[in-house]
Formats: sequence, structure tokens, C-alpha cells
Amino acid sequence: MDWDLALFLKINGLSGQSALMDWFMLECSNARNFIVLALVYLGYRSWLNWQQGALAASVLGLTIGLSDFIGMQLKLFFARPRPCQAFLQIQELVGCGGVFSMPSNHAINSATAAAFLWVLFPSTRWVVGIMMMLVGVSRIYLGAHYPTDVLAGWGLGAMIGMTLGYVVFRSKWFQHEWPSGRKIIG
Repeated sequence: MDWDLALFLKINGLSGQSALMDWFMLECSNARNFIVLALVYLGYRSWLNWQQGALAASVLGLTIGLSDFIGMQLKLFFARPRPCQAFLQIQELVGCGGVFSMPSNHAINSATAAAFLWVLFPSTRWVVGIMMMLVGVSRIYLGAHYPTDVLAGWGLGAMIGMTLGYVVFRSKWFQHEWPSGRKIIG
């Protein structure tokens, strides 16, 4: 047995043992929960600086759409069956989902959002990093993905989010301050 399957079975083997943990992991995997938190945060950023918040929110939405599209195309390319399709002994707490597993779109999208926000608003790094980790681990716990699916999603999402976050950060429309308080533009 390779390390990917062994780690999957270890993490997924924890599911079904605690109703509280099962509920928590289902909530971590529910994209709506994180969308609401991101919208509240970006609303707050818009209240502080309307131009900055509106730019970040609109580009983040487009960036997540792009990363989701890329992830779906890669699933078709890799055509890796989901664990629920390949093994009978897993704990499956959510439906088996789409046909293919590699990469995890939940992981791609959460990493894209986390990296994008991390670049634009460095003070968010711990919160968005923890949220990204919870989303990825929940996908394994729930039986939807292998660890390598999640790792691939995190890597791809981080590249997309950091790249487009940097483009926005350096744009002339995004005003920001250095920690010293001195304003700079792009």
C-alpha cells in the first residue's frame, strides 16, 4: 500500500466515530460557509477602502471561477477515480461526487482564495491558511479525495491565487500601505 492510500485510510478511518467531528468536517467542506466569511471580510475591506475592497472582491470571484475551471479540466486529463469508486471499505459521509478525483476542486478554490487574500491582506494569513487546511483535510475525512488530490489542489490554487493577487497588488488601482503607514500605489 502506498503512502497516499495509507494516509487516506488513516484520516478517513476517523469519520463516523464522532457525530460532532463529522458535523464539523461536513461544515468545513461546505463552500457556502467560507463564501459568507469571505464576503463579510471583503465587505469590511470595502468599508475601509471602497476601491480596494471592490477590486479585491471582483477579481477574487473571477480568480476562483478560473481555478475551478482549470481544476475541472485537469480532472478530465488525469481521470483518477474517487476513493469511493475504488474501495468498498471507506467511510463515505457525502455522496461520491463527480466521476474523477484529481485534483480536489475544493482544495484548489480554497487555496486560490487563501493565497489571493494573503497577498493582498497579509494580516489574514493565519485565518485563511487554517481555513484552507480545514477544507482540504475535510475532503479526505469525508471520503471524497486522496491526500495527493488535496495537495495538488493546494499547489495549483496557491499558484493561481498568488499570481493574480500579486497582479492586483501591483496594479495602479490598488492602494496599500507599508507597515510604517506610508501609502504607496502599485
